[in-house]
Amino acid sequence: MAAIIAFEKKTASNMSAVTGPERHFDDGGPVVGAPSAVSCFGRRMDMGTSYRWVIVAAGALMTCVALGAMFSLAIFLEPISVDTNWSRAGISSAMTLNFLVMGVGGFMWGAATDRFGPRIVVLIGAVLLGLALVLASRVHSLLIFQGIYGVLVGLAASAFFAPMIVATTAWFDKHRSLAVSLVSAGMGVAPMTISPFARWLITAYDWRTAMFYIGVMSWILLVPAALLVRRAPDALTADSQGGAAAGDSNGMTVGQAFKSMQFLVLGLTFFACCMAHSGPIFHMVSYAMACGVAPMAAVSIYSVEGLAGLGGRIVFGILGDRLGVKPVLVAGLLIQAVVIAAYLMVSKLGEFYALAVIFGGTYGGVMPLYAVLARDYFGPRILGTVFGAATMLSCIGMAFGPLAGGWVYDAYASYSWLFIGSAIVGLGAVAIALAFPRQPRQQLQSA
Repeated sequence: MAAIIAFEKKTASNMSAVTGPERHFDDGGPVVGAPSAVSCFGRRMDMGTSYRWVIVAAGALMTCVALGAMFSLAIFLEPISVDTNWSRAGISSAMTLNFLVMGVGGFMWGAATDRFGPRIVVLIGAVLLGLALVLASRVHSLLIFQGIYGVLVGLAASAFFAPMIVATTAWFDKHRSLAVSLVSAGMGVAPMTISPFARWLITAYDWRTAMFYIGVMSWILLVPAALLVRRAPDALTADSQGGAAAGDSNGMTVGQAFKSMQFLVLGLTFFACCMAHSGPIFHMVSYAMACGVAPMAAVSIYSVEGLAGLGGRIVFGILGDRLGVKPVLVAGLLIQAVVIAAYLMVSKLGEFYALAVIFGGTYGGVMPLYAVLARDYFGPRILGTVFGAATMLSCIGMAFGPLAGGWVYDAYASYSWLFIGSAIVGLGAVAIALAFPRQPRQQLQSA
């Protein structure tokens, strides 16, 4: 990555020799300062090529903390159940609500990002996430817990992924797949950081104290990170839009995009992909413990998945830039389905680790590719709204897994049918993905 930054800086420096004085840029409003007769493109590009990596770092931190805090419910599942006597299905339904609300929220926050810019959106999300976790740690009713954790945490968490992906794609023309993958890598880091931290807090104190502290930590980390977010300067945006003119479909409306074949395939593939892996991800710790793995060791399986997901995002991002997004996505979806089925044949910690490396690497690697496809198909102008809608479909898919796993375990005291069903759905995602057009920048076809 250092080589990429050095090359971009050198290029921008050469261009700045023939350009005028610098103009300033910020998140929300128009660029200020009068342009000279010769564009100030070069020096602003020099600033932009450096600051774009700040955007990537801020996005990675925000996705790590926000999604890590939300997914930590998997770590809280057993302690909450033991302390309150609430059913696992009842507690898991809060995660189902998370995903459903995230879907609606992703669409809403994406549209808001198109209109107001990403900074205000992620700042609202940062404040709301900490508040929701603090409130959830204080309740004594399952229904109220489901409402606070399921609705407020889901709404807050959805304020980060789509807006930061949109912001990142605007800052990058080359190496876009890698940049988007690095932002989403925060979700891969979360199981190695937030999850063990939650487990340690639960062991040292109790689940209520642990959730309270995670809420406070969310404020401390996310609010400053949100203030670092800016819109890309006009020079970068204009250059990126010029390169994606064919993908922007000459002023296509949001309604036309939603009726296109490309959006239908994108949304359905995203839906099935997330439906396939959400149950195994959420119930992996409980499944490992049911197989005889010690609690802290079971959490470490989740952490290995996260570490593998971090590497998978980088590898898949590089492969997507070099080989094309579609073949890399299809291959990843196929591997994901096979590995989910393979979990039925393991019971030892070492076996869990081996599959966690493959599973985490593939589901983590394919997730950022949907944003790159959306950017190629629809361009930057309506990307927030369109990708927010695709994210909504993915969240509906994600909502099925946790609840289905809770039902399966409560009914059969086993997770076998969860993994069987998830593998079948995963193969369905592969079949749908094969329908992606070969040339994403062709004119959109009416569905």
